[in-house]
Amino acid sequence: VCTGRKLKAFKSCLQCLISYCENHLQSHFESTKLKKHKLVEPSEKLQENICSRHDEVMKIFCRTDKKYICYLCAMEDHKGHDTVPAAAERTERQRELEVSRLNIQQRIQHREKDVKLLQQEVEAVSLSADKAVEDSENIFTQLIRLLQKRSSDVEQKIRSQQETEVSRVKELQEKLQQDITELKRKDAELKQLSHTEDHNQFLHNYPSVSQLSEPTDSSSINIRPLRYFEDVTAAVSELRDKLQDILREEWTNISLTGTEVDVLLSEPEPKTRAEFLKYSREITLDPNTVNTKLLLSEGNRKVEWTKQQQSYSSHTDRFTVIQVLSRESLTGRCYWEVEWRGGGVDVAVAYKNIRRTRSESGFGHNDKSWSLRCFNNGYKFRFNNIETLVSGPYSSRVGVYLDHSAGILSFYRVSDTMTLLHRVQTTFTQPLYAGLYVYESTAELC
Repeated sequence: VCTGRKLKAFKSCLQCLISYCENHLQSHFESTKLKKHKLVEPSEKLQENICSRHDEVMKIFCRTDKKYICYLCAMEDHKGHDTVPAAAERTERQRELEVSRLNIQQRIQHREKDVKLLQQEVEAVSLSADKAVEDSENIFTQLIRLLQKRSSDVEQKIRSQQETEVSRVKELQEKLQQDITELKRKDAELKQLSHTEDHNQFLHNYPSVSQLSEPTDSSSINIRPLRYFEDVTAAVSELRDKLQDILREEWTNISLTGTEVDVLLSEPEPKTRAEFLKYSREITLDPNTVNTKLLLSEGNRKVEWTKQQQSYSSHTDRFTVIQVLSRESLTGRCYWEVEWRGGGVDVAVAYKNIRRTRSESGFGHNDKSWSLRCFNNGYKFRFNNIETLVSGPYSSRVGVYLDHSAGILSFYRVSDTMTLLHRVQTTFTQPLYAGLYVYESTAELC
């Protein structure tokens, strides 16, 4: 409004639609009429409050069209519409805004609380991890020391036995050497006697010279093959193999399930096959669990039913029913696929402590395993010996999705689009293992 040198605007008037400097604004504080005007912070957008059609101040809000209008618009184009003063609409929306702000502030408080909880979780996980690393290092150090001690003991026993055996052999060797010296001396005497020309002298000396000491029976010396300590090496090798088996079998029990954090904003469950494959796991079958009527191949990823008994070594983990478990344990989010053909297979997951004998050890016939039986004409789901018919299109490839911490187990028909066959929502208390039950069929973990 300044006519001379333009001063910085101090306030803008929504009625005058003009911005005033601090000096020219004084009249709005002194004049009774001007005091009623609405003053706001300086704005360059005052013209947006003028109706472009009627050049009037827009003080009305049309709720029907959701726009600001002037009083002339209300009588013409917006006649019959739901119109209210802009101030009334602002008051209504201001109340909604306060409610929204309150909701946002509450959500902020909840999120800040969650952030603190997660920070505490981070600190707890870090402390637990540090302690676990320290404890495991101590335990492995003890194991290494124990193995070193056993190695030293074995070496000491070998050396002690070596010393005893060498001493015994040398003692006998010396005795034999003495016999050789004595025999050579006797041979020399006999040779000298044989050259004696005097018959009387020969016959006189012959009795005393010809007498020989009792010979050492060389047949009593048992010369063993050069494998004196191979039995020790074999025993140590067997111990190594057993330790390797124990480490391989028990390693999966050293899982990190206890450190999983339930994050509030967790990732959504996969929908497409590409999303599922992000969680794919390479799984192999455990030869120590496979039934003797099943043949493993393809690097222990494929199993085939056979009429002929396979010559597997005896093992406490071996099933008496025609099924097999994976070597790897499954926690967190996992996905794998099973390609099958033949009469039918059971695609399953199970705890490691599932029974290995009798019919109740079959997948789905107990509370330690969950099984989807796949036929050419349908599916059946079984858990704790309760069977549920499952409808769905035939598929020679079945996908299995596991979210261990969320307790989700889902079976899918694999194709361009994933078709859910059956879903389980439960609580898993132990690491799971993939399982296959095969009868007159073959199945392969893909």
